[in-house]
Parts: sequence; structure tokens; C-alpha cells
Amino acid sequence: MIQPPYPEIDDLLEMMGEAGKRLSDIDAVEGAAGNISVCLRWPIEPRSRFPLAQPFDLPQPVPELAGATFLVSGSGRRLREIMDEPSANIGCIVVDEGGKTARLFISHNCRFERVTSEFNSHLAVHYDQILASGTNFHAVIHAQPPHLTYLSHVPRYQDEAYLNTHLLRWQPETIITLPEGIGFVPFRVPSSEELMARTVESLRKHRIVIWAKHGVMARSDVTVKRAADRIEYAETAAKYEYLNLSAGEIGEGLSVDEIRAICKTFNIKQEIF
Repeated sequence: MIQPPYPEIDDLLEMMGEAGKRLSDIDAVEGAAGNISVCLRWPIEPRSRFPLAQPFDLPQPVPELAGATFLVSGSGRRLREIMDEPSANIGCIVVDEGGKTARLFISHNCRFERVTSEFNSHLAVHYDQILASGTNFHAVIHAQPPHLTYLSHVPRYQDEAYLNTHLLRWQPETIITLPEGIGFVPFRVPSSEELMARTVESLRKHRIVIWAKHGVMARSDVTVKRAADRIEYAETAAKYEYLNLSAGEIGEGLSVDEIRAICKTFNIKQEIF
């Protein structure tokens, strides 16, 4: 939940740009891979940045979000370029009364024909989380960090319990920042209804979920950069696990007792260890 004074549209675009740049720095959004969106529920004037408007059909009705605003990356756009030209790479969607349709606001220098093809999953996650929590802000990011994505191809890491006990053992910060662990969704075709439904379900329990053989999706109701941080923490854990596999699994990581001591000291509630 964001408290007033609320961020202006330029502030939000700047944060989206910084998140996109950081994800690019860690090789999590190669080329035009990855997408990003934020939902805000305070009044904002989109025409200051996005003067052109056109009708937009929402992937699903969201009646409780009438009047809400979404800032969404465009299909085929590079997240690393949002920082330099936010209005060329981002669209602004304002939900109409009734929540079945919306208006898409774009700029004169818009470089995409439609918003990300994963917007159905973005919208469904935003809707589910906002209805559950009542928050006035929510951010969602999809990225393709290489180590997490690679491990999702390995059968033993497709078991959520095994995945978490092995990835969350390498640094104290990981269990502190991801106390619910990392969710896992078996492979579903990108942009499909099945992927959307499984993602919504998993993100009710977790703050980040792996899309098997595809990447991850992370959320935050604090800032868009917090969602990017969660991807970075999880990817770092996966990198340690990959290094350990490459070295013949000679590292043992933090023990269960050590992790429980960390959680006791920092008052972290978790059910993984």
C-alpha cells in the first residue's frame, strides 16, 4: 500500500526503467525478453506523457478495478531501453467503468503495436492480489534469468520442495527476503490461459514463481524495484546452486539448524526448513 503523497507518472516510469536496466545487467532479459507492469489506484493524468488514446479490450473483466491505471511494457520492446525512452516503450491503460474495456494511452513516439502478450497473466495477478489485499499499488515482472531457467529444465528441481531446500541454503538473505520460498509452475504455453491460472494460484503463496523452461514472474505491492530485487535474489541462489553442481556438489550450504537460527533471530516465519 502506497501512502500519499503518491508517486507521479514520471516517478513510476523512472522506477520501471531502473528495474528493467538492473534485470538486463544480470542477463535476465535478453533481447526483447521479459515484461513489466504496475497497477495504481490513485488519480493520475496519463495524457501528460501519453497523449494518444484508443479503445482496449481487457483479457478479462475486472469490475473492481474500474478507474485503475496500468503502466505496461510494449510487445517486442527491450526492458533495458525503458530508462532512456519510457514513453516509447510503455503504454498506459485506464480501466473503463464496469471493468470490461479500457483505453490505451500511448505517446507520439510509441514503438510497439500492442502491449506485452503476457498481459493476461499480469492483469490476472494484479486483480487477484488487489482484491485479496486492498492495496492501491501492485507491480509484476516477468524475466528469464539464466540459472533459474536452466534449473527448471532439470527434473529434480521441478519438485517445489527440493527446489527450495536447495536454492535457499546458500545465503542468509535468501530466506529473509523469500520466506515463502519460490513457487513452481510446470511448463505451460506462454500467454496461455493455463499459464495464467497456475501463476495466479502460485503467487497467492509466493512472491516469485518459476515458469518451467521459460523464466520467472515476481510481484510486489511496495515498489516495482522490489519485484526486480526478488528476481535477483532468486537468480543469485540459482547461480550458487549451479556453481555447486559444476564443482561436483562439494558445497553443503547453510544447515537446517543454521537457517532456523537465522529465522529465529530475524523473526522470519517460514515452513520450508
